[in-house]
Amino acid sequence: MKETLRQSMAWLHTWAGLLTGWLLFFVFLTGTFGYVNAEVDRWMRPELPLSSAEGPAAAQMLALAEARHHARGGEEEYWLVRMPAGRAAADFSIGWRDRPAASQGRGRFHHEHLDPRTGLPAEQSVRATGGGDLLYQMHHALHYMPYDWAFRIVGIATMFMFVAILSGIVVHRKIFADFFTFRPGRGQRSWLDGHNLLSVSALPFHLMITWSGLVFFTFSYMPVAVDALYPDSAARDRVYAQAYGYEEAERGADRPAAALAPLAPMLAEAERRWGPHSTAFITIDNPGRDNARVSFYHEQMTVSRTRRMLRFDGASGALTAVDQDIRTGTGLFTGLLLGLHEAHFAGPVLRALFVLAGLAGTAMIATGLLLWSSKRKAKLAGFGRAGRPHPGIRAVDVLNLGTIIGLPVGIAAYFWANRLLPVGIPDRGPWEANAMFIAWGLCFLYAIWRPLPRAWPELCALAAGGFALLPVVNALTTDRHLGITLPAGDWVLAGFDLSALATGLFFGWLATMVRRRSPAAGPRGLPAAEAGH
Repeated sequence: MKETLRQSMAWLHTWAGLLTGWLLFFVFLTGTFGYVNAEVDRWMRPELPLSSAEGPAAAQMLALAEARHHARGGEEEYWLVRMPAGRAAADFSIGWRDRPAASQGRGRFHHEHLDPRTGLPAEQSVRATGGGDLLYQMHHALHYMPYDWAFRIVGIATMFMFVAILSGIVVHRKIFADFFTFRPGRGQRSWLDGHNLLSVSALPFHLMITWSGLVFFTFSYMPVAVDALYPDSAARDRVYAQAYGYEEAERGADRPAAALAPLAPMLAEAERRWGPHSTAFITIDNPGRDNARVSFYHEQMTVSRTRRMLRFDGASGALTAVDQDIRTGTGLFTGLLLGLHEAHFAGPVLRALFVLAGLAGTAMIATGLLLWSSKRKAKLAGFGRAGRPHPGIRAVDVLNLGTIIGLPVGIAAYFWANRLLPVGIPDRGPWEANAMFIAWGLCFLYAIWRPLPRAWPELCALAAGGFALLPVVNALTTDRHLGITLPAGDWVLAGFDLSALATGLFFGWLATMVRRRSPAAGPRGLPAAEAGH
């Protein structure tokens, strides 16, 4: 009975991983950029000053944000100022939500990046770019499709991932031994060892990241219960507010008008308590009404997504609350899951471990896909059919190469486009993403056209060049190269270039290894494809 259960779980593990493996590879790789999205944003906006440069005072930037807000002359029910602080040292922006019409439950939200030196829209002095945030958003919103479709597709793939992880735990007889076992140079056995090692070494992370992603979107995946129990939209808003841990401010459209108190003294109080440049963002609810409130939030976030907070009465400027957290138990639990998922609380060392765990998950999926192909080829060879490629296995081989190597090539193209596209062209940010998917699509076409034992080392070499040459392109097109950033001690910009070099070296090593083994095409080689195709 135990053997039957294990065999059943092995079948489930194999097919749950294969059917969604290529999408999950995309989700894991782009999601890993979420742990360094702010750092990637910095690199992709080279016009911003170095971190060692003396920036404007917080009070000056707040005044610029207020001036920009008043220059627009809008009628909002809510607006915010995001201040440069901590990892988000390049993010100075404002956002606002319009007052809803009578038939609307919530007004439209707008967002605008500002230049911290002038207060003008950053696009006038800083290149438009999707930055690291766009890569991170792709891991749950995909691209080129409606959001409601995208996150549900990702949710289904995540459920398959969760099933694959749980069934994989049942399949493994010696999980502890797998942690210390890797036998290189032994073909299919090596791929299985690598897959097991990557799976076991980051198993707590894999369980946490999949389960937390599913739980956080529970109401979106299964909205029927809430819609049936709370048909009134206002009641549903209160349910979501408690579940997701935010506090709905009282609406102010019908309240008497009142001038907003000056924000500068409130910022001075926050800096007196927390120190300079420690405010992450400021929110203003119901500006221009007598029930306006102003909230200042500290840059540091805990694992449950709480921050130190100061709240002021917007009309009088009086301090009304300090470090207030009114979340319910459900809100705290949801905040904890999302906090673990996004890791905004993590310092540099812990954040690096999250990045490594994300890459381990990506490699785990890649080795699982390659292992499936390798096993099927071994079975065909046993039946004397090794020279006659099966169309299904051929399709899997193309998908493997086009995804496992093609996606990194596309991401490298995304960074190249950031440096090579003219700064002033319309829709510059979307064209960076277009460059990524065009390059990725060409890799698929190359994998279809070219014999796979040759295509594998060639695309690996292309990925190696794409990443290793990024610092060179950066040096030729900007003044934010290693010769400047290393002496200035700007480790965010220098770290990106050095990471690109390291990634290029990895793919160069991979290209060499694949080229050495490609003559022995079949189950032992990485391409795992027929030599004569």
